[in-house]
Order: sequence, then C-alpha cells, then structure tokens
Amino acid sequence: MKNMYYDIKSKKEIKRKEFKLIRNSNTSLIHEKIKINVKSTLNILLNKYHSEGKFIGIYWPLKGEIDIRFIKEINNQKVALPSSSKTKGISYHKWSNNKLEIDAKNIPAPKRENAINPNDISILFVPAIAIDQEGYRLGYGGGYFDRLRQIDLWFSIPSFVVISNNCISKEPLPRDRWDVPFNGWISEKGLHQIEATK
Repeated sequence: MKNMYYDIKSKKEIKRKEFKLIRNSNTSLIHEKIKINVKSTLNILLNKYHSEGKFIGIYWPLKGEIDIRFIKEINNQKVALPSSSKTKGISYHKWSNNKLEIDAKNIPAPKRENAINPNDISILFVPAIAIDQEGYRLGYGGGYFDRLRQIDLWFSIPSFVVISNNCISKEPLPRDRWDVPFNGWISEKGLHQIEATK
C-alpha cells in the first residue's frame, strides 16, 4: 500500500514538471483569452448556480496562473479568497478592503476575516497545473482542495478549474484515493462542464 502511494506521488511529480513547462510557455494572449472567457461564462454560471448574497470563491494567482481577481470589480460581487493553514487545511474568507496577510503557503489571504460557511458560497474557481477529461486536477501536492472537497457540503458547490487548453490532459492523470473531480474548466476555448461524482 505504501509503495503504491509513493508510486502515485512520483508519477504526479513527473506530470507536474511536464505541465509546468507547458504552462510557463503560454503567452499573455492566451491568458487574456481565458480571462475574456471567464468573464463571459461567469454570467452563465451565475444564472445557473448563484443566489443573491452568496460569495464566489476565487484565488490569488501564482506564477503561470490566470489572474481572475477582476471578478471582485464586477457588480460589487462578493468574493472569497482561500487561506491555507498547516493544521486546518484550507478555508475561505471574505475579500474585503482590509490588508491581506500571508498564509501557510506564502499566498496573500484575508486571514482576519471569519471563515465562510460552504452554504454561503455558490461557485468556486480554482487554479491548477493540469486537469484531465474526467475533471481530476493536478495541483502542487498539498492536497488542500481535494481534502476540502471530500466534505459533501464543499463537494456540492460547482467548482471549475481555470486553465489553458494545453494543460488539459488527454490521458487520465495519476490520482490518489482521496482525489475528487471538478465540475469542469474554463480555458481559451470556453467553458467545459462535466458530471462530477465521488
């Protein structure tokens, strides 16, 4: 069992290196196309899933990730950012005008704000290094999003990866037993939705 875990771990590490190189080769034009598609599909997703007064969960972009922070400026949208903790995993907090602080992964986060209940979030947008056709995401190896989405209330929130088309794997990505699929992705080719089941 232990050997199988390390086998999957090493396979994931190989895929991470492979897709990071691909992702880092993307031009600013590809990033802009994806941002346009995020903006245009946001209305579709809001009409389908969003309730008045609820939050949209987004992320603070790292190198190579698509910057979707502009969502905060659209119609005074209520936006939440994740904050990671070494002991408590990940939680979402209201992105207000208060100063952001660095979380356990050195990412700016609104740590002073109270954690938001999953019932108060209608959609999640998440970054990734890669995703496969079945919605399984390859992240940085911390397992934060998968552990969060193991919880049924979080899994029930429609969750989409924002990613370039060249990082959508045609073959299934290596996965651990705790990995859970996403509901689709938004790329420069638009929105792709799938039926995600645990």
